[in-house]
Amino acid sequence: MATLAFNREEIAPRELRPEVLELDGISRESVEAHYKLYTGYINKRNEILAELADVDLSAGNQIYSMLRALKVDLSFAIGGVKNHEIYFAHLGGGGGDPTGAVADLIVRDFGSVAQWRDDLRATGMAGRGWAWTAYDWDEERLFNFIGDAQNTFPVWNATPLVALDVYEHAYFLDYGTDRPGYIEAFFANLDWAAINSWVEQYGIPA
Repeated sequence: MATLAFNREEIAPRELRPEVLELDGISRESVEAHYKLYTGYINKRNEILAELADVDLSAGNQIYSMLRALKVDLSFAIGGVKNHEIYFAHLGGGGGDPTGAVADLIVRDFGSVAQWRDDLRATGMAGRGWAWTAYDWDEERLFNFIGDAQNTFPVWNATPLVALDVYEHAYFLDYGTDRPGYIEAFFANLDWAAINSWVEQYGIPA
C-alpha cells in the first residue's frame, strides 16, 4: 500500500451558508453550478487517494508513470477543494470597505483600501484562474498573488485570506466575458467578519 493512502479518509463537501445562495449580482444558478464543480474536486480527491493505495511505487518516472499522473492530479483536486472552500466561506456578506484587523493589515501593506482593491482587481484580470490576498509569513506582509491553476499557488508559507476565482465558470452564466463586472460583484459580497475571523484564528499580526 502506498504511504500517501495508508491513513486515507474520504471527505465530503462543506455545505453552503444560505447567504451564499442570495448574493448581490451573482445568481443562485451560478453559485449552484459552481458548487457542483467544487463537489467534483472532492470526489476526485477521494478517488485518487483510493487509487494511490494500489499504485506501484517502484515504477515512478518523471516522463510518465501512474504515480506521477495520480499525484499531479491529486494536487489539482486538493487545490480545487481548498480554493473553493475559502471562496464560498467568505461570500455572503455586505462587501464595502473592510473593518477590524484585516482593514489595518490592508492599509499598512497597500497604503489604502482603494489601492488594495485596485491591485487585486488588476491581479484578477491578469490571472488565468485565481487571485489571492495572502499573508506571507516570511515577508510579514499581505500580497496579492496570481495562480493560473488550482495547483499553482505561488508561495510557500503564505496564508490566503481573500480568494478571487477568475476561471470563466465562476461568472460566465451571469457576466459572459465581462470579468470586470464579476470582480465588482465579488467585492460587493465579501464577508469581512469571516475574513477577520481567519486573521484571528491564524494569529496574523496587524
